[in-house]
Amino acid sequence: MRGWHDGAAVSGLRASIIIVSRHRAAALARAITALRQQSALNMELIVVADPAACLQLAGQDDLKVIPFDQPNISAARNLGIAQAAGDVALFIDDDAVAEPTWAARLMAAFENADMVAATGFVRGRNGISYQWRACEVDYLGQDHPLDVPQTPSLHHGTPLRALKTQGTNCAFRISALRAIGGFDPAFEFYLDEADVNLRISALGPTMIVPDAQVHHGFMASARRQDNRVPISLFDIAASTAVFLRKHVGSDVAAGQTMLFAAQTARLNALRAKGKVTLQQAQALQNSLDAGWRAGRAREFGTAQLSGATPPFKPLKDTGPRDDVVISGWVWAQKALHKQAETALFMGQIVTVICLAPSLRRHKMQFLPQGYWWQSGGVWGRSDRDTSALKWRGFTARVLAEADRASPYRGDFL
Repeated sequence: MRGWHDGAAVSGLRASIIIVSRHRAAALARAITALRQQSALNMELIVVADPAACLQLAGQDDLKVIPFDQPNISAARNLGIAQAAGDVALFIDDDAVAEPTWAARLMAAFENADMVAATGFVRGRNGISYQWRACEVDYLGQDHPLDVPQTPSLHHGTPLRALKTQGTNCAFRISALRAIGGFDPAFEFYLDEADVNLRISALGPTMIVPDAQVHHGFMASARRQDNRVPISLFDIAASTAVFLRKHVGSDVAAGQTMLFAAQTARLNALRAKGKVTLQQAQALQNSLDAGWRAGRAREFGTAQLSGATPPFKPLKDTGPRDDVVISGWVWAQKALHKQAETALFMGQIVTVICLAPSLRRHKMQFLPQGYWWQSGGVWGRSDRDTSALKWRGFTARVLAEADRASPYRGDFL
């Protein structure tokens, strides 16, 4: 298909970052702090959030802020797209934190004028191990993991099977998004990006950019606890029913069977681990049934993405920065925080590695103050997918951890 290109020059592309938030003001503030440390230039930040969160952002006059307080992520994203004056829309969740090179790496994919989408890797709650790498999604909504290199790779899809972009780490050419009508508001939560991936596949390829990374913590919501135990399966079932009706047609029996089998197995596993009771499992099963019925009746949505777009509103003070790693023992934490705050004041990207003489596993966090903090034992494991670490001293361990993080923040000093 042709006709979606907007004619803009490939060089000098502008990014519109869109972040949706609802009743998580503290998490949103931390996510914005990290986005202000991006190495990319020519970015604007569009925040679609509940009125209380918008009020908290009132003093940040370089943001585009849109009040919206409905539990519908697709509708919220469409509001952001309608306000986007850039060439590419980048999406990240409010419970996620972007590495400093994230936006620049995703934007580089669109130097290829045919590229319509891009996605990166996602690190999990410990900030080190991967939560998400790469997969394709098919017309039944089923994921198919891919083994991809650490270097960027290009993938062509079809309306039956396409590369799946991760919602907390993805980008789309805005002209292509508008050509397909944006996100379908019938997907209030779940499978929203998968639907876009299948629909946009006819317009061009998608690139996986492994080093475009974000950290995603899975905060509590109306749908799940912070340990990822579900509170309701309504939206999963409703969105699955909508997805199957759109991409399969009226004969959705096979997809329904797979959905109910997978969620029943999930509930049985949670019961076996003592994470839900029999009564809770039954309530979750009831929410699954109710969601399926609702999704079978729900109308497909449309988005109003045409009309005048407000001028591009550059996010202030982004661009390349020097970065520094600060290290020390756990008993010197107070001094390490002071050093980090000083380096941050000087405009640097700051990573602190705070070690204990133990086998404690490592954790990397982006603190609300604006710097990265890695803690753990000098002999403790960092990446959970690796074997146990060899015996090593303090300096060797600091260097190893700095080398692991440096590709995403720059060369440590």
